[in-house]
Amino acid sequence: MSGSHLSNVWFSVTPLKVASGHGSWVTTVDGEEYLDFAAGIAVNSTGHAHPAVAKAIGDQAQRFIHAQVNVYQHDLLEPLAAKLADITPNGIDTFFYANSGAEITEGAIKLAKQATKRPHTIVFSGSFHGRTHLAMAMTTSKTGYRAGHAPLPSGVFVAPYPDPLAADQDAEVAAALRGFDHVLKALTAPDETAAVILEPVLGEGGYIPAPPAFIRGIVERCRQHGIVFIADEVQSGFGRTGKWFAVDHYDIEPDVICMAKGIASGFPFAALGTTRALDDKWPTGSHGGTYGGNAMGCAAALATIDIMSEPSFLPNVVARGEQLQAGIRELQREHDVIAQVRGLGLMIGTEFHDAARVSAVQQHCLHEGRMILMNAGTYGTTLRWMPPLVVTEGEIDLALAAFSAALKATA
Repeated sequence: MSGSHLSNVWFSVTPLKVASGHGSWVTTVDGEEYLDFAAGIAVNSTGHAHPAVAKAIGDQAQRFIHAQVNVYQHDLLEPLAAKLADITPNGIDTFFYANSGAEITEGAIKLAKQATKRPHTIVFSGSFHGRTHLAMAMTTSKTGYRAGHAPLPSGVFVAPYPDPLAADQDAEVAAALRGFDHVLKALTAPDETAAVILEPVLGEGGYIPAPPAFIRGIVERCRQHGIVFIADEVQSGFGRTGKWFAVDHYDIEPDVICMAKGIASGFPFAALGTTRALDDKWPTGSHGGTYGGNAMGCAAALATIDIMSEPSFLPNVVARGEQLQAGIRELQREHDVIAQVRGLGLMIGTEFHDAARVSAVQQHCLHEGRMILMNAGTYGTTLRWMPPLVVTEGEIDLALAAFSAALKATA
């Protein structure tokens, strides 16, 4: 008999067995504490076990654990939608709930196809939109997410995303926009294209913020051709970039916004936001889900939004992100293995010239510095920083000290 009955399909970033978490820290079953700068892959927005979120979930569990939305509607569905309408970009006023980012990105494409009566979708090189079959077809950041699962759904076309390491960024953006135009000319005509889905900051692709001229150029083309523009904010939303949503940095208004990860501080919950006019083109009963709008998830999301709405919350994200980037840039001057430091808020990527060095630094930080980090990027050359958004100045200093020691020890 084997020692475990768990599937081996999950990859492991660490061998840690954890018993509890609090704020930016997790505690193992052996009582050891680790600084968690993976945060559940950017999910634990208010930290581990935030007391207000835990209380909201516990209180709601005493009333309803599951109140299925097609059968009857519990009393948190509308209050959450109203809160979301307040914080999402202008025009977004209608919401659908599910459990995960992949469900929401697929739902967004289904909505776009119903609204436009067109079959095709354009994604971008380096994208990650999920692991279900359609979401896999829309994911281009690594072959490992797709290999062995073919054939994947058709009708998905890939446009170029600007290379952040290009010396001439203006020329790189212009070339990427020409590449998008080429897709519309050569692969999927505008009147065949239902949606363009874009991460304003590439996540698994390497924590790469979209250049403003690029994202605005894409939105302009969508408006010109009647293509639904979908902002995939599954990872970049809910304060991760120092604003409620990454698109807020660009002064653009998406037709659809995809939300998950940090929305409920770790409780499985996701939301699709769109306009009432677009939602009215989604036939009643053509989409749904058993657990969408789960009562405890709504409670967790409402508590999360209340915490993030406190006046000091988002300014702390900005300040801690600036502190972290400044510290990494200072180390970059000492270690030429670091090619670039980039990001918004607490969604920061450190690009290395050498993937092996990323792995070595990551392991040193874990075993010697007791800090959890993850990599990203097609080639594994990006070390990504995604601590809980409640991280303190002192915890950033601890993280930088562990990173500095790892750079020196692995040189």
